[in-house]
Parts: sequence; C-alpha cells; structure tokens
Amino acid sequence: MSDNRVVIIGAGFAGLWAAKRLSGSQADVSILDRDNYHTFLPLLYQVAAAEVEPEDIVYPVRSIFHKHPNVRFLMDEVIEVDLTDSSVKTTHHAFPYDTLILAGGSAANFFGIPGAAECAFQLKTLEQAIRLRNHILFRFERALCETDADRRRQMLTFAITGGGPTGVEFAGALAELIRGPLARDYYSLDFSQVQVLLIEAAESLLPSLPPELDRYAQKRLRRMGVEVLLQARVVQITPQTLHLSDGRVIPTETVVWTAGVRGGLTELTAGLPTTPNGRVKVTPTLQVEGYPQVYVAGDLAYVEDNGKPLPMVAPVAIQQGEWAASNILRQMAGQEPLPFCYRDPGTLATIGRNAAVAQLGRRTFTGFPAWLLWLSVHIMKLIGFRNRLQVLVDWSWDYLFYERAVRLIFPNPGNSSDADFRG
Repeated sequence: MSDNRVVIIGAGFAGLWAAKRLSGSQADVSILDRDNYHTFLPLLYQVAAAEVEPEDIVYPVRSIFHKHPNVRFLMDEVIEVDLTDSSVKTTHHAFPYDTLILAGGSAANFFGIPGAAECAFQLKTLEQAIRLRNHILFRFERALCETDADRRRQMLTFAITGGGPTGVEFAGALAELIRGPLARDYYSLDFSQVQVLLIEAAESLLPSLPPELDRYAQKRLRRMGVEVLLQARVVQITPQTLHLSDGRVIPTETVVWTAGVRGGLTELTAGLPTTPNGRVKVTPTLQVEGYPQVYVAGDLAYVEDNGKPLPMVAPVAIQQGEWAASNILRQMAGQEPLPFCYRDPGTLATIGRNAAVAQLGRRTFTGFPAWLLWLSVHIMKLIGFRNRLQVLVDWSWDYLFYERAVRLIFPNPGNSSDADFRG
C-alpha cells in the first residue's frame, strides 16, 4: 500500500498534530473544519477576560501546511460520515477515504439542567469567548446608568460553574480584570456590589490534583475576592437567576458554564459505540471496533488508563493525534498498529498574577515558581512566532502596568441590542 487517502475531521489539537505527523508522507491528507484556523483553547478564557486579543491565540491552518503539498485544508461543515461507503460528506463536497480520523473535539455538557444551554455562556470557541467579553464589559456600562441597587448588584454578579482548571483560571482572571482595570474605568461604581462566584458541586476544586493544591487554589481565589461555593449543585438557570440545590437563588445575568464536556460530533457518530456523554469507544490502537479504517483521537475518543478514562485535555489530544497518524503510517508500511500509551506531562493551572498550581509526576508546585512554569509552557505551545510574541507583549503590559489593553465591546454587525451580548 503506497499511498492512502486520509480524511481528518477537525483542526483542533488532535487533528492538527495528526496532519503534522502525516505531512511529507505518501498519504493524501484532507483536513475538514468549519473554521479556517486552529484555536489554542487553553488561553481562550483570557480572551473572555480581556487579557489577550482574539487573533493572538488562533493560527491559519493553511499557513501551517503550505510547504506540504500532500496536506490540504477545506473550510466546510461536515454533515455526514458514511461508514459503509467510506466517505465524508460536507455541505458542498464528498470526500472518499481509505482512513478516517475523527477529531471533532468536545462540546459543553449541561447534564439536562433546565435553562443551562439557553442561558449560560460557554467557553469552547473563539466566538463564544468574544461574546462573553462583550457581555461582561456591557454589564458595567449598563450598571453606570442603573439607579436600583438590587438591579445593579444583579448586573455585577458573575457566576462561574465548575471548579476544574478552566473555571479556576477564569475566576482568577476575571477577578483581576474587575479589581484592576475596570475599577479604574468605572470609578463611580460601588465595587463592593461586584461579586465573582465560583460554584463547584464536589467537595473541592481541581479534583484531579492533590489536596494541597486545592487548598492553595481556594485560599488564593478568596484572597482575590472570589467567593468559592463548594458542594453547590446548579439545578436551574434563567436569564436573571441561578438556582442551587440547597434552595439558594442567586440574582445574576452572567453564568459561565465550565462544569462539563461531552463528545463534539454526536450527530455524526450515531453508528459507532459511544459512552453516555458522546465519546466514541475505541480499541487500544485508537481504532473503532468493527471499523479498523476509522481512528478517533482527542476529546472525542474514550480511552481508559489504569481503569480511568483519560482526561479531555490538550496533551492527551496531541499525543493521540500523533499516535493515530503513526499507526496509519505503520499500516501503509505493512505493519500492525500499536496500542496507545499516554505520557502524562503534568497539570498546570494559573490563579492570577504570580500564582499557579502545578503537578509534574509526583512533585507539586505552587505560587511564583508554578506561575513561571505555566507561562513558559503556554508560550512555547502557541503556534506561530507572531502569536508567541504578541501574547508575551500582552502579558508583560498587564504585568508591568496592571492594564488590560483589550477592553473593547464589539456588538454583532447591524444590531447592538442587549440581546446580542448573551450566549
């Protein structure tokens, strides 16, 4: 088998790194995605917190592969995967394949909570991050003209559901934005009315990390003015309120959902074995049982390690994308695919200025050393020298002058109504 038509659905971490591994080979690779850019998702929350420009964390997919003629990209919406006919249909084209890599990423999992899908803001795409930034800044604009104290307090209450890394990082970034630049911009407001709530259903934050890191994170967030609510389960969300299982009703117009994720291609994977949260069950080699020509990588793949499912995080997606591509190359060379083996690089989460938590193997770090480690890792993982330089400039400006340079509200073209700022 000298060549192979490989179709990759998704230009996220798994899909992009799979294509990189296949670039320059005899495989004929097609990448399909609805966006023509790759988004560096670990920094998406910083777009919502006005810390970096949206274009600083994205990179054009075509620019990555312009020196590799065996890889081509098409910006289109995938509407069907025909496993019998071995083809992928998009809105405008059909792509026959010899091998398929499903790398569609993840979507928010609302667990059936009433109002969550309709009223909560998400942090899964660049558009959602910009919409959330618009909404947060617009709350302060509206609060300036609000004479009713209760209504103003409701406008200035920001609830984040989910105490994992994304929730913790966004809570810290939002608290710094509010207590720093926004306090100067909106100096006539009473900032004692501003609340940032981090709501977690479990007994601790960062449940995958050791208890000492949870304690540090809680202490740090509370010192920053974030109210941490543990064992608090959300049961309903409306445009004006957040309801908890203990009967508490929190008046708020801003609920940010970071509490759960599911497989992102549920409409395309109906014929495949899936878990209740939409992830595709795969064999140890990342192939689908009964469909050896179909690989699944990244958040969409359900793989267990020591009896536990691998987390839906970027390092897993990158390694699975590369592994799936390597197995395809092995098959092209007449060899058998190998079982996937995950190498855990550690877990990092920043909590505002000069503070972070990190676990590398059995060692844990907190405070300034962990923060420096977090900065270094994220700068190096960004794609493109310009992106690395611009993010470093934004971070340096914020660090030296306590200034967020991206406090801009961009309403949808042609319509600046308040409804545009909701999710």
